[in-house]
Amino acid sequence: MNQNKPIRESETHVKVATYQYNGQRHVGIVDVASGTVSPLDLSADEAQRGALSLIGRPSLPATGAAVALDDVRLEAPVPRPARNIFCVGKNYFDHAHEFSNSGFDSSAAKGAVPSEPIIFSKVPETVVGPEETVLIDPDVSEAIDYEAELAIIIGNGGRGIAKDKAMEHIWGYTIVNDVTARDLQGRYSQWLVGKSQDTFCPMGPWAVTADEIDVADTAIRCTVNGELRQDSNTGLLIFDIPTIIATISQGVTLMPGDVIATGTPAGVGIGFKPPKYLVPGDVMEVEIDGIGTLRNTCGRWGA
Repeated sequence: MNQNKPIRESETHVKVATYQYNGQRHVGIVDVASGTVSPLDLSADEAQRGALSLIGRPSLPATGAAVALDDVRLEAPVPRPARNIFCVGKNYFDHAHEFSNSGFDSSAAKGAVPSEPIIFSKVPETVVGPEETVLIDPDVSEAIDYEAELAIIIGNGGRGIAKDKAMEHIWGYTIVNDVTARDLQGRYSQWLVGKSQDTFCPMGPWAVTADEIDVADTAIRCTVNGELRQDSNTGLLIFDIPTIIATISQGVTLMPGDVIATGTPAGVGIGFKPPKYLVPGDVMEVEIDGIGTLRNTCGRWGA
């Protein structure tokens, strides 16, 4: 990558990071092999939007001098989504069965495997970046679970998007950990409260452009304290990405920058007997091939 030369997204696979350096937010291009990030020539106002500032550009701005990743603090690639994050529930066959058998599934009466995508959302304030702490409030819930997920970032908005055109509406992908308070999820007939606790949507470590990975065959894993809990592939989604986009956009206009989490595979804490809930000090690592690893530690609220 040549310094000070614009990058054409159509010609180059790109990893885009939002990060803090010298007290300022920047957006840059990550070179994993060299362990560096090169800042893009964006105004301070543009950089506040993170990776979303690049959507709709025919080419990326020129890059400046590379900085070591060890010298920056990575943030969520979309630090503050413009509206709620769309999410898909029970979207891997094995997870649909383990969740239906858990006793916390308010949709279980309709069967373990859904006949149509189950769509819910998380509020924007849930988003935190890599290495940030997921806070557990024992006065609210101690049944906290992890969920490794591939997330879509919409590039071209639209309403009534056809399945055969859906992939054209994707700008890129990132990783989210759909942290969930299981008892709150089971207590209410909808999932918003249990999914939207503060800090319950780690995102990162960066975003990748849509050509960076083959989402029809991409490995997804999650470890907790080094123990492999989830080990699957995005090719095993019940409802594939075109179906998800087509479903949501039926009457809901998708906007550039919208984030859609596509669902989690089996191996979540609620699936174990007894459940393996998160506690302060636990370290979660979600890895998706072609993107990277999202690492977060659990802490106690108010500590």
